[in-house]
Amino acid sequence: MDALLIEGQRPLAGTVTVAAAKNSILPLMAATCLLNASVTLENIPSLSDVLTMKSVLEGLGGTILWEEAQELGVGGHRNLFLDLSKIENFSACYDLVRTMRASILILGPLVAKYGVAEVSLPGGCAIGTRPIDIHLQGLKKMGMEYSVEAGYVKAKVNKALLGTHFVLPFPSVGATENLLMAASLAIGETCLENVALEPEIDDLVHFLQQQGVKIEYGPRTLLIQGKGPYGLDVSCSRFRPIGDRIEAATFLIAGLIAGKARIEIKGINPFHLGPVLETLTSLGAKIEQKNKENSLVLFSSNLSGGLKIKTAPYPGIPTDIQAQLMALALFLPKPSTITESIFENRFMHVPELRRLGAQIELEGNTAIISPQEKDKNLTGATVMCTDLRASACLVLAGLGAIGETRVRRIYHLDRGYDFLEKKLQHLGASISRYQE
Repeated sequence: MDALLIEGQRPLAGTVTVAAAKNSILPLMAATCLLNASVTLENIPSLSDVLTMKSVLEGLGGTILWEEAQELGVGGHRNLFLDLSKIENFSACYDLVRTMRASILILGPLVAKYGVAEVSLPGGCAIGTRPIDIHLQGLKKMGMEYSVEAGYVKAKVNKALLGTHFVLPFPSVGATENLLMAASLAIGETCLENVALEPEIDDLVHFLQQQGVKIEYGPRTLLIQGKGPYGLDVSCSRFRPIGDRIEAATFLIAGLIAGKARIEIKGINPFHLGPVLETLTSLGAKIEQKNKENSLVLFSSNLSGGLKIKTAPYPGIPTDIQAQLMALALFLPKPSTITESIFENRFMHVPELRRLGAQIELEGNTAIISPQEKDKNLTGATVMCTDLRASACLVLAGLGAIGETRVRRIYHLDRGYDFLEKKLQHLGASISRYQE
């Protein structure tokens, strides 16, 4: 099993390019089930979640191939060719779906185009229950019939899904994506209210619009004119997903923890990180936004104060950056409070941070982080990854700790970060991967 060895307190500087956003790639891959021809997605990292979705779609009968690597900074991310126009199987098995929640995103496209689907209930990070009831409620409103048997959702539809009006009880990202894709092949207009607003949703909308689907925005509302259950003729055969805002935020926080850093992060739309940038600049971080170049530049900053944040659906503080911000809070001069409002079990990194000497108390869904006492810095230790973003938190904490930190079970990290240690090495960090 792979692990990381980190020698902390090394200054960081240089340029790094983020890959396409995992949380955009996965729904886009699922959306190719709607198409009648092939499409190529550009700048795709070889994340384990991407490879899992590739296997899921290949299991349906799709053809998915990597194009030759393109050197886009450290990592060499590649383009991914997908042809799901001749699906022969409509079942996604437990062995694949259990490892990744996003696998449920094939449910809507399959039912919409083929009228049948059998998908195992999904797995993923153990950060909460995350039921799929909103997905099922919305698809049922469109006319899908389903049952849950032996851990599988077995779904069918007579003739075609029908446009409807559905108000999401919570602005779930996955449910918004599933219903948006299904509505694209429904008959008539679908109005989805209280939808998620994350940039990755916008990316999916743009992809579908480029394939001929008419979609209009309202205040937390999407109006979709369905094309009917015959699939989408491909109008745009190449699509470049947005840059990964979570990866970009991770590098910003790494630079702030390391201190005396000057890091340029390319491939990211600064607008997608608005609330995070506001939070960091309020602490004294100096960040230049280069909107035309799609990049950010972090300059050496003397941070003051503490964090007081609460995660929320976009445009609030993303839950996927909560753990990384907690790592930053360990190095701030004043107490911080972080409240997690999205998932009920997303503080599993706290016991591991305590192994480094962090002073953190939990009160329900709020973490209270005390500044380190004078002459009592965090010191390296062996820590264990529990989920994807917690893994990034432990790496960041290790970058700022004195001595060696060993981060174990990093297969969680590989679900969402491609070549993270290589990119950090490129910036000057002392970090290496080894096998235990």
